[in-house]
Amino acid sequence: MSEDNAAFLSCCASCGIAEVDELKLKECTDCDLVRYCSDECLKEHSTYHKEACVKRAAELRDELLFKQPESSHLGDCPICFIPMPLDLKKLIMHSCCSKVICNGCSHANKIREAEASLENKCLFCREPAPFTDEEVDKQRMKRIEMNDQAAMAFQGLVHLNKGDYRSAFEYYARAAELGEMEAHCKLAEMYRVGDGVEKDRGKHLHHLEEAAIGGHPTARYNLGCGEERNGDIKRAAKHWIIAATQGNDHSIKALMKYFKKGCVRKDDLAAALRAHQAAVDATKSVQREAAEEWQLRMKSV
Repeated sequence: MSEDNAAFLSCCASCGIAEVDELKLKECTDCDLVRYCSDECLKEHSTYHKEACVKRAAELRDELLFKQPESSHLGDCPICFIPMPLDLKKLIMHSCCSKVICNGCSHANKIREAEASLENKCLFCREPAPFTDEEVDKQRMKRIEMNDQAAMAFQGLVHLNKGDYRSAFEYYARAAELGEMEAHCKLAEMYRVGDGVEKDRGKHLHHLEEAAIGGHPTARYNLGCGEERNGDIKRAAKHWIIAATQGNDHSIKALMKYFKKGCVRKDDLAAALRAHQAAVDATKSVQREAAEEWQLRMKSV
């Protein structure tokens, strides 16, 4: 920050009063360009500041939106600490504690329990595994009462699969407020098609962006597709590159499509391909491969 900017921010943008120990200035709630000594000054200056504020707020949003997430929204398996695969079919959620475990750790634990004739317990919290669907539902509702966002999102999925869109929306909304990225992604789709709620393009985009910022690669890919429909291939490619580095296959296909059209640079595509492969390789393990082989054998029986 330059000395001039620092001096400007040390004074109220409306009345010019300087910040002192007894008087603390507050930043504009939407941008970082100006500060005010009171709500009255903020209101008086809003007409002069509005245009610059809107422009800067959009710039700040883009900085946040296009920042590369450290990992996908799924993070690492809490048992083996290897990044989770993006395929949700390869994950197991325990209703007792709402922890999501990779199929490799779950399969290895089942083998260990069978060989030692041990009771089937949750691999994370060690609670005995429920025997009936009623017990599973009871455990999940108990977690929801404790404001467990993952349990809320799963309950939303239960209602969604039943066609009860209103109840699904309510659970997803609660989970999203608590920071559940999958819930944000589901809400975006519900606002897009109007399931359980009126269609709202603005809210659809908001939830899609929140999910993408939180590391959801599918939401990020969909944002790219939205920019593609708007004719902004440059922004679309930026979204797809980020999603590709998280292991999203669809984004790689989209980048290759526009590389052939001359809209994506060769170096950018090559870097995305390398990062995509690295992300996919990072999710592999001997235990996960064994789990997949076992599942294939079970399907063939």
